[in-house]
Amino acid sequence: MRPADVTKDQIIDAGAVLRAAGRNITGFALRQKIGGGNPARLKQIWDEHVINDGAAPAAPAPELPPEIAERVATHGRELAERLAALAAALNADAIAAAERRVTSVLAEAASQREQVERELLDAAQTVEDLEGKLEDAAKSADVLQERLDGSQSTCQAQAIDLAQLRERLAHAEQSAKVAIEEHAAEVDRMNQAAEAERERARGAMEDQKKLVAQAQAEREQARAELAAVKARAEAAEQSHQEARKVAAQEVHRVAERLTKSESERDSARKENAAAREDAAQLRGQLEALHTQIAGLTRVLAQRDGGKKSN
Repeated sequence: MRPADVTKDQIIDAGAVLRAAGRNITGFALRQKIGGGNPARLKQIWDEHVINDGAAPAAPAPELPPEIAERVATHGRELAERLAALAAALNADAIAAAERRVTSVLAEAASQREQVERELLDAAQTVEDLEGKLEDAAKSADVLQERLDGSQSTCQAQAIDLAQLRERLAHAEQSAKVAIEEHAAEVDRMNQAAEAERERARGAMEDQKKLVAQAQAEREQARAELAAVKARAEAAEQSHQEARKVAAQEVHRVAERLTKSESERDSARKENAAAREDAAQLRGQLEALHTQIAGLTRVLAQRDGGKKSN
């Protein structure tokens, strides 16, 4: 328990000052006058002081004047005794009545003091609760102010990030538009190149077909010539050895021509296959470009839709 920091004399002096000023003496008035202390304790000490000050023994009754005493004495001792007994009875009745009144007043004062003490205790508890709530409210206000400052800082940072994001988005849209235009130009160029390559491939295929047809014709002609030479060689072999030698040379020449024609035919087939592969690669590149353009178009459409919805 916390020791008392206000003395009894200070409380009594403060109560006397308040009573002299005509003010109601309450625990809160005493606390305000003294500058501290528990209101219930201050009021209790003051009430005890008031009760003890009012319960002081009454001063003794004054003696009868000599003249009255002499007159009483002259009327006789009996009358004097009666008057003395009557005065004593009256004095006793007055003292008893005063004591009953003081006892009643003290009881009533004690009851009122207890009630006031309870009220003061309730008031003190209420004040302490209010002070605690006030401190909690102050702490909550500080916390809310810190949160508000943090929220404002966060909002400012988010606003800056949003502005930067919008700038990057605008730059990305511009870059996407430029990229689409470049891709469109590249697609046109690739289409033109592919068309030119297809034309070249078709021309090459036609040339290869002609070469193949020519090689086949030459091969047929060589075969016919070879058959004719073989026939002439077989006819001339019996009659002349020189003719056989000439025929052998002719056969070798025809065989070389046949081999050459077959080699040209194979080369034409290889060139035809290479032309077909080049055309297939060009078609794959063209399809990839179309896919990229479609993807960029969808992205731009989504971004345009998001901007319109915002």
